[in-house]
Amino acid sequence: MKKIAIVYHSGYGHTARQAEHVAKGAASVDGVQVQQIGADAVDAHWDDLAAADAIIFGAPTYMGSVSAPFKTFMDASSKVWFGQGWKDKLAAGFTNSASQSGDKLNALVQLSVFAAQHSMTWVNLGLMPGNNHSKGSVEDLNRLGGQLGAMAQSNSDQGAEAMQDSDLRTAEHLGARVAQLALRMG
Repeated sequence: MKKIAIVYHSGYGHTARQAEHVAKGAASVDGVQVQQIGADAVDAHWDDLAAADAIIFGAPTYMGSVSAPFKTFMDASSKVWFGQGWKDKLAAGFTNSASQSGDKLNALVQLSVFAAQHSMTWVNLGLMPGNNHSKGSVEDLNRLGGQLGAMAQSNSDQGAEAMQDSDLRTAEHLGARVAQLALRMG
């Protein structure tokens, strides 16, 4: 049984909903156990992260970067980094912001560099961009055209229940992709 941990922070519920869909996608793959861990509760879960075969990181994009609570988790992982405790684990990431761009790519770059510092192997989204031609639609997977991880956009005046279905399905795709690769890596 492969273990996939999803560590995330959510300020207003949108990224938590995205994390649920990443978990749903990972759990759809036979032979995989999934655990969601709030970044603010990680102190009780360092052993779970050590036992995971893959860790998927998620944070909202605030001011072009991951949220401060998620950055606190990143900084707290320095003891793990020093011992290279996550070396060769799979890693992936997801993020959400109110704007179409919102500099989400920068947050995903930050997550991938964080994974690289831990000597992890980054898993990209593995999807062509959607909604980028005359027959495209906001219903396309990867409608925001990210390659590095799953991106979502949520209107700042609406709750998590109003999130775009295609963004949530893209999150599920990412979870399933990481789970499938974890199984293939043995």
